[in-house]
Amino acid sequence: MKKGVPSKSMKEHSETANIPVVILCGGQSSRMRDVSESLPKPMIPIGGKPILWHIMKIYAAHGFKNFILALGYKGWVIKEYFLNYQAMNSDFTVSYRDEEKRVWYMNSHEHIDWHVVCAETGEHALTGGRIRRLAPYIETEQFMVTYGDGVGNVDVTGLWKFHLSHGKICTVTGVTPSGRFGSMAVDGDTVTEFNEKPDAGGGLINGGFFVFRRECLDMLTGQPDSMLEDLPMTELVKRKELMVYRHTGFWEPMDTMRDYNVLNEMWDKGQAPWKVWE
Repeated sequence: MKKGVPSKSMKEHSETANIPVVILCGGQSSRMRDVSESLPKPMIPIGGKPILWHIMKIYAAHGFKNFILALGYKGWVIKEYFLNYQAMNSDFTVSYRDEEKRVWYMNSHEHIDWHVVCAETGEHALTGGRIRRLAPYIETEQFMVTYGDGVGNVDVTGLWKFHLSHGKICTVTGVTPSGRFGSMAVDGDTVTEFNEKPDAGGGLINGGFFVFRRECLDMLTGQPDSMLEDLPMTELVKRKELMVYRHTGFWEPMDTMRDYNVLNEMWDKGQAPWKVWE
């Protein structure tokens, strides 16, 4: 089976459909101004669709379809996209000849059975503050978190099962790209050090795709300057409550124009490893 391709039964899909997937969507695209200065980072396109759409498709392919979008910079662009999803993805005709506006959709747009919460979490808030503000929308014992600017053929089903198997508070997906990111030291599957500063390369780094127990929300202050990757992770490491799920397949964030060009070239050639859906 192709790496990352879901293999869940209908029963398993129904059991995970309501698990919240928090996507951090507050970032700017300051390092990719040649693409757009008017879009929040999650709306920068790959193959004509926002990278946010690609991330949601990865989760939905594994049966996770309950999304909570933590909005920040230009969050209204994301709101407009989902309010007008059918129009954004279809040909249509608008008639103003009658007193009432009428709309006809001429081709069938892609059907999605997603539940999407768009929540404002502050234009300048950091990751921990954003997640804490979403507490009223997280009603389950477990929930997922990921960033709104990275794709990969992560086996989300395997990640979920691994998290449930060890009973700890948090699981982070570890990946091994170049040395421009921070690193994690591990002992078996337990994280013993979590460092966001760049290292020399070659070690496991934080690839996002987290799973948390709800009690982790109590470790976040909700203050705008609260970072998920700072004190909460340090505390989880001290308590031996942070586990790593190793992902050895494709993973790529969209941080620079180079990343943007590489991801779009892969998609245009039909060689996008993160496309795990039909």
